[in-house]
Amino acid sequence: MTPELTALTLAALLQVIQFVLMSVPANLELGPGKTTSARDRSKLGGSLEDQLSDKTARLYRAMNNHFEGLILFSIACVVITLSDQSTSYTAFSAFTYLAARILYIPAYYFGLRPWRSVIWLIGFGATTLMLIAALV
Repeated sequence: MTPELTALTLAALLQVIQFVLMSVPANLELGPGKTTSARDRSKLGGSLEDQLSDKTARLYRAMNNHFEGLILFSIACVVITLSDQSTSYTAFSAFTYLAARILYIPAYYFGLRPWRSVIWLIGFGATTLMLIAALV
């Protein structure tokens, strides 16, 4: 397995961890009656996210943000691997993305400004550099 695919696999496992970090307190706060329902806003009195505590809602947003970032990162890893362009540069970029995503969770949870945005930008930049490396 290429280092990029290893980083991608670890990023996917991080997504699983983020789901657990968010879903456990969400279920404790809202109860299974709401979290296992069809989540119709009209029956719940709004969205579930709006009913969460601030920190649990931050975990929810951090998890969704990672889903969004994971799409581009997955493309970058697959393109690098399938085109046999894995280098130390692309491997470093992949693990930079992973490190940034790990740091992003507590930065978002604790509301660290502007560091949360800086950490996000590092991860996004690492992904972008991988995509550019695949074309060069």
